[in-house]
Amino acid sequence: MSATLEALSQNLHECLGDRVKSLKVAFGEVTIEVDAADYLAVMEALRDRPELAFEELIDLCGVDYSTYGSVPRAGRRFAAVSHLLSISKNWRLRVRCFAPDDDFPSLPSVTSIWNSVNWFEREAFDLYGIVFPGHDDLRRILTDYGFIGHPFRKDFPVSGYVEMRYDPEQQRVIYQPVTIEPREITPRIVREATYGDVDNA
Repeated sequence: MSATLEALSQNLHECLGDRVKSLKVAFGEVTIEVDAADYLAVMEALRDRPELAFEELIDLCGVDYSTYGSVPRAGRRFAAVSHLLSISKNWRLRVRCFAPDDDFPSLPSVTSIWNSVNWFEREAFDLYGIVFPGHDDLRRILTDYGFIGHPFRKDFPVSGYVEMRYDPEQQRVIYQPVTIEPREITPRIVREATYGDVDNA
């Protein structure tokens, strides 16, 4: 481990104590996991403590851990993962926090700490259904307002639930049930000896 990552890990333990549930170093970055109850306090400390000084939140994304690496996973399903940057200290940090309820995933909004997270939280809400209480304008950002479900959840069907088309009789766009029949495409794996030869074309 580099001296920078070691110093960051030590500062995290000293400043956050037992609120850090796990700390891992991989691929040159530190990742910590915190409980939802400690999420806001930890994020404030990460910004405000001079030993940490994470001035910027550069990304937040939702994750569905129902299967991970093609293997069913035990434990909570939905998490918000934030990527923080300290310009003054020249280090980065990944913070993961699981929503305590899989049926209604909810985590406090950190827009009051970093306003740059506004659209990122909206995206996690839209695509994963993670609700962020305290967000001033939590609404869909990528799908349309009539969209049903959350398309990045791993149990969401690839073809979706509805499709839209223009109806010339009603002279407007309408929604209707999906007309695509699900099928499995099997790649061609047995070929003739001359398959692809230019002479046989």
